[in-house]
Amino acid sequence: MKMNLLDLGLTEYGKCLETQNKIRELREKELLIDTLILTEHQPVITLGCRGNDENVLAGKDILDSMGINVHPSNRGGDVTYHGPGQIVGYPIINLKKANLSAKDYLDNLLELFIQLLKNEYGINAHKEHKEYTGVWIGKEKITAIGIHVKHMITMHGFAYNVSTNMDHFKLINPCGLSDRTPVSLEMLTGRKISIEDAKKQVVAYFEKIYGAEFEEITLSEVEKHV
Repeated sequence: MKMNLLDLGLTEYGKCLETQNKIRELREKELLIDTLILTEHQPVITLGCRGNDENVLAGKDILDSMGINVHPSNRGGDVTYHGPGQIVGYPIINLKKANLSAKDYLDNLLELFIQLLKNEYGINAHKEHKEYTGVWIGKEKITAIGIHVKHMITMHGFAYNVSTNMDHFKLINPCGLSDRTPVSLEMLTGRKISIEDAKKQVVAYFEKIYGAEFEEITLSEVEKHV
């Protein structure tokens, strides 16, 4: 299927969420085709629809001093952290037209990273069930998954730790799970990983798993449809 690829670079979470909502609305009106948004966020803590404020361990004064905001989100899941060095992807897909169930779509997202990590880095990752969403290496999570589907159109998506500052995860109880910890690709490989190279791998495996054919677009091209 043909898809747009919109790489926003480093963004503030709230502004990127506005862009997501805008593209989702355009997709519902069939003014845009399916679109994958890629970004890195400025440091932010987000609370999903099952979010518990108690899982934000740092006080407001500490977060303010670090320039980290707490932002509500209608994605699935609890609390998570986004920051530079983490590839965040927001696929805006009409599941009905793509002939995908929400479960198939979610399973494909998980499989994307399982295959990528195995084939490119020799890392054996796996998926789990219920509260343990995401992609795991043992009890360490390398990719968080949190989606939202309305009128069969997806929002939100994945956060893949490549060279993320893992100390920032100590500010929260990630996903509300005290017995699990996040991990990055650089920690697992013990070497520096280019975020641009890692992004190209994500795009390539997205194309493989979903049968997508990407065409790059800019934000100004999106705004022409608004």
